[in-house]
Amino acid sequence: MKTRTSGSTRRGMLLIRTCLLSLAAQIAMPPASAAQANPATTRQTPQLMDRQKEIALALSACPASIADKAAVYVLEGSGYVKVRASQNGFTAIVQHALPISQDPQCMDAEGTRTFLPRYLKVAELRAQGKTPEEIKRFVADAFAKGIFQPPTRPGIDYMLSTENITVVDAEKGIVAPYPAHVMFYGPFMTNADLGSDGNPRGPAFVAGEGTPHALIIVPVAGHSGADHASPETRKGDSQ
Repeated sequence: MKTRTSGSTRRGMLLIRTCLLSLAAQIAMPPASAAQANPATTRQTPQLMDRQKEIALALSACPASIADKAAVYVLEGSGYVKVRASQNGFTAIVQHALPISQDPQCMDAEGTRTFLPRYLKVAELRAQGKTPEEIKRFVADAFAKGIFQPPTRPGIDYMLSTENITVVDAEKGIVAPYPAHVMFYGPFMTNADLGSDGNPRGPAFVAGEGTPHALIIVPVAGHSGADHASPETRKGDSQ
């Protein structure tokens, strides 16, 4: 017996799909290429957070089995600084595809090698007052020269936080919450390879399919991240 999906449910799933695909685009492509949002509706640099709150937010993207030994970066006035070294190859960071977005991530060693250098440099350039267009040109040139690289092997980027705020419309500076999920690097993968129709209600789908930056997106319904420890319980993490 078929059940009908309500209009509000369909709209909700469309928003989830839009957010997840947008997130994948922000990660797959140089963030500055999407950072051309209307300056009247966005800040030019992210708003700085209390350090302990940012540490807890970054670690909320990780599974509990990873969080305690992951490296942690926090954003300061001149860019990101490392406040804890990694003991397991993973890195936790609150990345900002746009200054007003909030993307807590827990990336593995391959993501740390390929994504992280770009995140750090973009934050540094923003702090220096570079325009979105200047940053876009810098990142494109760095990719062309091989300074920045896409992943070269399968890997995982956990985004299990319930406080994700991703880009829906970069030009208008619109952001929205999106659900917890994990992403696997799958260069040149397609939805057909997974037997998926690309529906976010399914167990998995591919964003950026057929490209070197393809990502297998697996929604994780109801997952609350590492343990959502309060800033007070994470005070030792900045040592």
